[in-house]
Amino acid sequence: MTRSTVFAPFDLVEGDASRGILLVCDHARRDLPQEYGTLGLPPEEFERHIAYDIGVETVTRELAALLGAPAVLAGFSRLLIDPNRGEDDPTLIRQLYDGTIITGNYPLSATERQRRLDMFYRPYHDAVSAATASVAARSGRAPFLFSVHSFTPVMQGVIRPWHAGVLWDRDERVARPLIDALEEDPSLVVGDNEPYDGALRGDTMFRHAIVNGYPHALIEIRQDLIATPAMAAGWAQRLAPVVEAINRRPDIHQVRHFGSRTGPV
Repeated sequence: MTRSTVFAPFDLVEGDASRGILLVCDHARRDLPQEYGTLGLPPEEFERHIAYDIGVETVTRELAALLGAPAVLAGFSRLLIDPNRGEDDPTLIRQLYDGTIITGNYPLSATERQRRLDMFYRPYHDAVSAATASVAARSGRAPFLFSVHSFTPVMQGVIRPWHAGVLWDRDERVARPLIDALEEDPSLVVGDNEPYDGALRGDTMFRHAIVNGYPHALIEIRQDLIATPAMAAGWAQRLAPVVEAINRRPDIHQVRHFGSRTGPV
Protein backbone atom coordinates (compact mmCIF):
# COMPACT_ATOMS: atom_id res chain seq x y z
CA MET A 1 0.00 0.00 0.00
CA THR A 2 1.49 3.29 -1.17
CA ARG A 3 1.61 6.43 0.99
CA SER A 4 1.96 9.91 -0.46
CA THR A 5 1.17 13.45 0.61
CA VAL A 6 -0.18 14.02 -2.92
CA PHE A 7 -2.86 11.46 -3.68
CA ALA A 8 -4.07 10.92 -7.24
CA PRO A 9 -7.57 9.42 -7.52
CA PHE A 10 -6.80 8.00 -10.97
CA ASP A 11 -3.93 7.22 -13.30
CA LEU A 12 -3.98 7.66 -17.07
CA VAL A 13 -2.09 5.39 -19.45
CA GLU A 14 -1.37 7.13 -22.73
CA GLY A 15 -2.41 5.41 -25.92
CA ASP A 16 -3.68 5.97 -29.43
CA ALA A 17 -7.28 7.14 -28.95
CA SER A 18 -7.90 6.85 -32.70
CA ARG A 19 -7.85 3.06 -32.30
CA GLY A 20 -11.31 3.29 -30.72
CA ILE A 21 -10.56 1.29 -27.54
CA LEU A 22 -10.50 2.41 -23.91
CA LEU A 23 -9.43 0.15 -21.04
CA VAL A 24 -10.74 0.84 -17.55
CA CYS A 25 -9.65 -0.68 -14.25
CA ASP A 26 -11.86 0.19 -11.28
CA HIS A 27 -10.06 -1.83 -8.61
CA ALA A 28 -6.45 -1.48 -9.70
CA ARG A 29 -4.97 -0.20 -6.44
CA ARG A 30 -5.19 -0.77 -2.69
CA ASP A 31 -3.90 2.70 -1.76
CA LEU A 32 -5.39 5.09 0.77
CA PRO A 33 -4.74 8.80 1.28
CA GLN A 34 -2.47 9.44 4.25
CA GLU A 35 -5.21 11.01 6.34
CA TYR A 36 -7.24 7.77 6.34
CA GLY A 37 -4.49 5.64 7.84
CA THR A 38 -5.54 2.03 7.32
CA LEU A 39 -9.25 2.57 8.02
CA GLY A 40 -8.62 0.75 11.29
CA LEU A 41 -7.48 -2.46 9.58
CA PRO A 42 -4.28 -4.46 10.04
CA PRO A 43 -1.91 -4.29 7.05
CA GLU A 44 -2.58 -7.89 6.01
CA GLU A 45 -6.15 -7.00 5.06
CA PHE A 46 -4.73 -4.97 2.20
CA GLU A 47 -3.26 -8.14 0.73
CA ARG A 48 -6.79 -9.49 0.25
CA HIS A 49 -9.36 -9.05 -2.47
CA ILE A 50 -11.42 -6.81 -0.21
CA ALA A 51 -8.91 -4.00 -0.79
CA TYR A 52 -8.37 -4.35 -4.56
CA ASP A 53 -8.56 -6.76 -7.49
CA ILE A 54 -5.34 -8.72 -7.31
CA GLY A 55 -3.34 -8.74 -10.56
CA VAL A 56 -5.54 -6.41 -12.62
CA GLU A 57 -3.25 -3.39 -12.68
CA THR A 58 -0.54 -5.37 -14.42
CA VAL A 59 -3.01 -7.01 -16.81
CA THR A 60 -4.45 -3.61 -17.74
CA ARG A 61 -1.10 -1.88 -18.24
CA GLU A 62 0.31 -4.77 -20.27
CA LEU A 63 -2.85 -5.02 -22.36
CA ALA A 64 -2.81 -1.27 -23.01
CA ALA A 65 0.80 -1.54 -24.20
CA LEU A 66 0.04 -4.47 -26.49
CA LEU A 67 -3.01 -2.75 -28.00
CA GLY A 68 -1.54 0.73 -28.06
CA ALA A 69 -4.72 1.84 -26.33
CA PRO A 70 -5.35 4.34 -23.53
CA ALA A 71 -6.44 3.23 -20.08
CA VAL A 72 -7.85 4.78 -16.91
CA LEU A 73 -7.06 3.14 -13.56
CA ALA A 74 -8.57 4.09 -10.21
CA GLY A 75 -5.90 5.09 -7.70
CA PHE A 76 -7.67 4.24 -4.44
CA SER A 77 -8.75 1.13 -2.56
CA ARG A 78 -12.32 -0.03 -2.94
CA LEU A 79 -12.45 0.03 0.88
CA LEU A 80 -12.40 3.83 0.74
CA ILE A 81 -15.20 4.00 -1.82
CA ASP A 82 -16.03 1.59 -4.62
CA PRO A 83 -15.91 3.22 -8.07
CA ASN A 84 -17.72 0.26 -9.62
CA ARG A 85 -20.95 1.04 -7.77
CA GLY A 86 -23.66 3.59 -8.31
CA GLU A 87 -23.72 6.54 -5.96
CA ASP A 88 -26.91 5.20 -4.35
CA ASP A 89 -25.65 1.60 -4.02
CA PRO A 90 -25.58 0.40 -0.38
CA THR A 91 -22.18 -1.26 -0.98
CA LEU A 92 -20.59 1.99 -2.22
CA ILE A 93 -18.72 2.35 1.09
CA ARG A 94 -18.61 -0.98 2.87
CA GLN A 95 -18.64 -1.38 6.62
CA LEU A 96 -18.44 -5.19 6.43
CA TYR A 97 -16.75 -7.08 3.62
CA ASP A 98 -16.18 -10.83 3.43
CA GLY A 99 -16.01 -11.18 7.21
CA THR A 100 -13.93 -8.06 7.87
CA ILE A 101 -15.38 -5.08 9.73
CA ILE A 102 -14.01 -1.82 8.32
CA THR A 103 -14.02 0.27 11.48
CA GLY A 104 -12.87 3.40 9.63
CA ASN A 105 -16.13 3.33 7.68
CA TYR A 106 -18.39 3.05 10.71
CA PRO A 107 -20.04 5.23 11.63
CA LEU A 108 -19.87 7.29 8.44
CA SER A 109 -21.30 10.79 8.42
CA ALA A 110 -23.10 12.28 5.44
CA THR A 111 -20.31 14.87 5.24
CA GLU A 112 -17.60 12.20 5.01
CA ARG A 113 -19.58 10.25 2.40
CA GLN A 114 -19.87 13.40 0.30
CA ARG A 115 -16.15 14.12 0.72
CA ARG A 116 -15.19 10.70 -0.62
CA LEU A 117 -17.54 11.14 -3.58
CA ASP A 118 -16.10 14.57 -4.38
CA MET A 119 -12.42 13.79 -3.77
CA PHE A 120 -12.07 10.27 -5.19
CA TYR A 121 -15.11 8.67 -6.82
CA ARG A 122 -16.23 11.55 -9.05
CA PRO A 123 -12.73 12.57 -10.24
CA TYR A 124 -12.17 8.98 -11.36
CA HIS A 125 -15.44 8.87 -13.28
CA ASP A 126 -14.78 12.30 -14.73
CA ALA A 127 -11.48 10.93 -16.03
CA VAL A 128 -13.23 7.92 -17.60
CA SER A 129 -15.78 10.25 -19.20
CA ALA A 130 -13.04 12.51 -20.57
CA ALA A 131 -11.05 9.55 -21.93
CA THR A 132 -14.19 8.08 -23.51
CA ALA A 133 -14.96 11.41 -25.18
CA SER A 134 -11.38 11.63 -26.43
CA VAL A 135 -11.58 8.16 -27.99
CA ALA A 136 -14.90 9.05 -29.63
CA ALA A 137 -13.51 12.32 -31.00
CA ARG A 138 -10.17 10.92 -32.18
CA SER A 139 -11.59 7.76 -33.74
CA GLY A 140 -14.81 9.28 -35.07
CA ARG A 141 -16.63 6.16 -33.87
CA ALA A 142 -18.42 4.81 -30.84
CA PRO A 143 -15.72 3.82 -28.30
CA PHE A 144 -15.24 0.20 -27.28
CA LEU A 145 -14.88 0.06 -23.48
CA PHE A 146 -13.15 -2.94 -21.91
CA SER A 147 -13.12 -3.27 -18.12
CA VAL A 148 -10.63 -5.53 -16.30
CA HIS A 149 -11.44 -7.15 -12.93
CA SER A 150 -10.44 -10.26 -10.98
CA PHE A 151 -12.19 -12.63 -8.57
CA THR A 152 -11.22 -14.93 -5.73
CA PRO A 153 -10.91 -18.70 -6.35
CA VAL A 154 -13.06 -19.31 -3.25
CA MET A 155 -15.80 -17.09 -1.87
CA GLN A 156 -17.56 -17.84 1.40
CA GLY A 157 -16.38 -21.44 1.23
CA VAL A 158 -17.58 -22.01 -2.35
CA ILE A 159 -14.97 -23.05 -4.91
CA ARG A 160 -15.36 -21.16 -8.17
CA PRO A 161 -14.64 -23.34 -11.21
CA TRP A 162 -14.16 -20.60 -13.80
CA HIS A 163 -10.78 -19.39 -15.01
CA ALA A 164 -12.39 -16.23 -16.33
CA GLY A 165 -15.84 -14.78 -16.69
CA VAL A 166 -17.37 -12.24 -19.02
CA LEU A 167 -20.00 -9.90 -17.59
CA TRP A 168 -22.56 -8.09 -19.68
CA ASP A 169 -26.12 -6.81 -19.57
CA ARG A 170 -28.10 -6.80 -22.85
CA ASP A 171 -25.47 -5.73 -25.36
CA GLU A 172 -23.59 -8.86 -26.43
CA ARG A 173 -21.57 -7.32 -29.26
CA VAL A 174 -18.33 -7.67 -27.31
CA ALA A 175 -19.30 -10.29 -24.74
CA ARG A 176 -20.37 -13.05 -27.12
CA PRO A 177 -17.29 -13.06 -29.37
CA LEU A 178 -15.08 -12.68 -26.29
CA ILE A 179 -16.63 -15.74 -24.63
CA ASP A 180 -16.48 -17.73 -27.87
CA ALA A 181 -12.80 -16.87 -28.41
CA LEU A 182 -11.78 -17.80 -24.87
CA GLU A 183 -13.72 -21.08 -25.08
CA GLU A 184 -11.62 -22.10 -28.07
CA ASP A 185 -9.00 -23.03 -25.48
CA PRO A 186 -10.30 -26.36 -24.08
CA SER A 187 -8.31 -25.87 -20.88
CA LEU A 188 -10.36 -22.81 -19.90
CA VAL A 189 -13.65 -22.78 -18.05
CA VAL A 190 -15.31 -19.52 -19.06
CA GLY A 191 -18.22 -18.01 -17.18
CA ASP A 192 -21.07 -16.24 -18.97
CA ASN A 193 -22.15 -13.62 -16.40
CA GLU A 194 -20.23 -15.60 -13.79
CA PRO A 195 -19.13 -15.28 -11.02
CA TYR A 196 -21.26 -12.10 -11.02
CA ASP A 197 -24.13 -10.72 -13.06
CA GLY A 198 -23.10 -7.94 -15.43
CA ALA A 199 -26.40 -6.10 -15.00
CA LEU A 200 -25.50 -3.74 -12.15
CA ARG A 201 -27.23 -0.41 -12.28
CA GLY A 202 -24.90 2.54 -11.84
CA ASP A 203 -21.65 0.59 -12.21
CA THR A 204 -18.86 1.76 -14.50
CA MET A 205 -20.07 -0.04 -17.62
CA PHE A 206 -23.64 1.12 -17.02
CA ARG A 207 -22.56 4.70 -16.49
CA HIS A 208 -20.10 5.07 -19.36
CA ALA A 209 -21.15 2.46 -21.94
CA ILE A 210 -24.74 1.25 -21.56
CA VAL A 211 -26.41 4.64 -21.22
CA ASN A 212 -24.43 5.88 -24.24
CA GLY A 213 -25.03 2.83 -26.42
CA TYR A 214 -21.32 2.03 -26.61
CA PRO A 215 -19.96 -1.51 -27.09
CA HIS A 216 -18.38 -2.94 -23.96
CA ALA A 217 -17.63 -5.92 -21.77
CA LEU A 218 -16.15 -6.62 -18.35
CA ILE A 219 -13.75 -9.50 -17.90
CA GLU A 220 -13.17 -11.20 -14.54
CA ILE A 221 -9.98 -13.26 -14.26
CA ARG A 222 -9.41 -15.64 -11.36
CA GLN A 223 -6.85 -14.12 -9.04
CA ASP A 224 -4.61 -17.14 -8.62
CA LEU A 225 -4.03 -17.07 -12.39
CA ILE A 226 -2.67 -13.49 -12.38
CA ALA A 227 -1.05 -13.40 -8.93
CA THR A 228 2.45 -12.64 -10.25
CA PRO A 229 3.54 -10.05 -12.83
CA ALA A 230 4.55 -12.80 -15.25
CA MET A 231 1.19 -14.55 -14.95
CA ALA A 232 -0.69 -11.26 -15.36
CA ALA A 233 1.38 -10.40 -18.43
CA GLY A 234 0.55 -13.83 -19.84
CA TRP A 235 -3.15 -13.11 -19.57
CA ALA A 236 -2.68 -9.75 -21.26
CA GLN A 237 -0.96 -11.57 -24.12
CA ARG A 238 -3.86 -14.03 -24.27
CA LEU A 239 -6.44 -11.24 -24.37
CA ALA A 240 -4.73 -8.81 -26.74
CA PRO A 241 -5.39 -10.63 -30.05
CA VAL A 242 -8.98 -11.37 -28.99
CA VAL A 243 -9.71 -7.76 -28.12
CA GLU A 244 -7.95 -6.65 -31.31
CA ALA A 245 -10.11 -8.96 -33.43
CA ILE A 246 -13.30 -7.73 -31.76
CA ASN A 247 -12.22 -4.14 -32.36
CA ARG A 248 -12.03 -4.89 -36.10
CA ARG A 249 -15.58 -6.25 -36.30
CA PRO A 250 -17.73 -4.04 -38.54
CA ASP A 251 -20.64 -3.86 -36.09
CA ILE A 252 -18.61 -2.83 -33.05
CA HIS A 253 -18.10 0.90 -33.38
CA GLN A 254 -21.73 1.92 -33.63
CA VAL A 255 -24.01 3.59 -31.11
CA ARG A 256 -26.76 1.09 -30.33
CA HIS A 257 -29.04 1.25 -27.32
CA PHE A 258 -29.96 -2.15 -25.91
CA GLY A 259 -31.24 -0.95 -22.54
CA SER A 260 -30.62 -2.79 -19.28
CA ARG A 261 -32.10 -5.71 -17.41
CA THR A 262 -32.05 -3.44 -14.35
CA GLY A 263 -34.79 -1.19 -15.75
CA PRO A 264 -35.22 1.81 -18.05
CA VAL A 265 -32.03 3.61 -19.07
